[in-house]
Amino acid sequence: MGNGPGDLEDYFQIIYEYDVLCGGFVWEWCDHAIYQGQAANGKEKYLYGGDFGEEVHDGNFCMDGLVYPDRTPHTGLLEYQNVYRPARVVSFCQKTGELCLENYMNYVDLKDYIYLVYEVNCDGKLLEKKQFILQESVLPHKKGTILLDITVPDSGKCYLKVSYHLKHGTSVMAQGSRMGFDEILLKNQDGRNQQATALLETQEQKEAEVQVSETDRFLSIRSDTFFYVYNKLSGLFEQLSVGGEELLETPMELNIWRAPTDNDRKIKQEWIDAGYDRSKARAYDTHWEMNGEGIRIYSTVSVAAVAIQKVLDIEAVWKIYRTGEISVKMHVKKDREFPQLPRFGIRLFLRGEYENLKFYGLGPHESYRDKCRSCSHGLYDTTVEEQHEDYICPQENGSHTDCDYLMLEKENQTVTAVSSRPFSFNVSYYSQEELTRKAHNFELEKSGSTIVCLDYAQNGIGSNSCGPELRKEYQFTEETFTFDMKFLFGKEW
Repeated sequence: MGNGPGDLEDYFQIIYEYDVLCGGFVWEWCDHAIYQGQAANGKEKYLYGGDFGEEVHDGNFCMDGLVYPDRTPHTGLLEYQNVYRPARVVSFCQKTGELCLENYMNYVDLKDYIYLVYEVNCDGKLLEKKQFILQESVLPHKKGTILLDITVPDSGKCYLKVSYHLKHGTSVMAQGSRMGFDEILLKNQDGRNQQATALLETQEQKEAEVQVSETDRFLSIRSDTFFYVYNKLSGLFEQLSVGGEELLETPMELNIWRAPTDNDRKIKQEWIDAGYDRSKARAYDTHWEMNGEGIRIYSTVSVAAVAIQKVLDIEAVWKIYRTGEISVKMHVKKDREFPQLPRFGIRLFLRGEYENLKFYGLGPHESYRDKCRSCSHGLYDTTVEEQHEDYICPQENGSHTDCDYLMLEKENQTVTAVSSRPFSFNVSYYSQEELTRKAHNFELEKSGSTIVCLDYAQNGIGSNSCGPELRKEYQFTEETFTFDMKFLFGKEW
């Protein structure tokens, strides 16, 4: 259903563990919507249950395929393809280069079916790529060992990616088609992403003078290159102006909502009853100090909806450096009476001219904590438009998990976000409120802003529309956690 399925790998682990089980069958191949031509805005118009005035219907429950009505693949089909790959890496010894493969086919010798392509990436840069032809038989459900000769740098986040390619073409697939892949994190002396590490380091402090003025509601922080306004009532920034240009279309927000996916249908009412869709940040106390680095702002903040008790208590420390860089660390405590969170993070409405982005994380398409097996770690250069996964029934889409940094760009200006731990993000022209409100994708209206969600975490996707409850390990149930983010503003891509 829509953005899904999540936890496919978990299903297959059980299927593979027990010989008496069979499964992984595609229950529904395509979304069963009816094409009704083009809408007034030029978008393709697909209708489903209830759109024709019928009294008895299942709503969008017929939209449960792995391809769209026009047979374009969902990202869920890509997920299924890789979970169902013909072979898997059992182990890899980095010291000796020994790679152990298991054949998951039932009747085919792996040697006759596929060849391998392996590559080493470090911080998103391709260091080597080679083809490997299997010389020895690997019979069905048996293991085989091959030797790989790779070089791993002393520093950087490095991965070995082993892809399985079709050795001979068939009536439906061309020779060389990729059938799936495995990705292995490699060990070295310093396994941190070096670009992210450099971004986290404070730039050499300029001697720029920083001035602060204060009212009952606002802190105004000014230098010759930037002007920031901090709202003491929300504990967030009201304005961010760099080089005389305002970056924000609306004030910064703390965000715990997502547009419910089809698989959220059984929990979304709990989220709405808890006020997650209308919660706001409120600061109870704010004070500040100036030191050699710049300004520190301390705020005690809560997140709650009107007339409902607090969901979150937050102790936030913001640092504004003389360079214009901003960092924040939030210590968050969640009231255990509330249900699992859809997400937690900061939401920015940037000017719509920010059309391009570059990120290091799981891509190229959307990825979530339990729906990421078809994605691999890399440095991706893309556009905001390309991030939108256009589900017929609008819902949360296009997020990326396990990211080290994100850079957004428009002409002569960049905004960069980086964290000390991997984070999730979403960049879209559509607000989560718009995705929640509209029933069909052709009804969606762009916000005019580039909306950026920078998340500590997001709830998993699962398959709870007609399957079991989301597994505990994929639920965002942490009751205490620490979230940090650093923002940099520049003129270079």
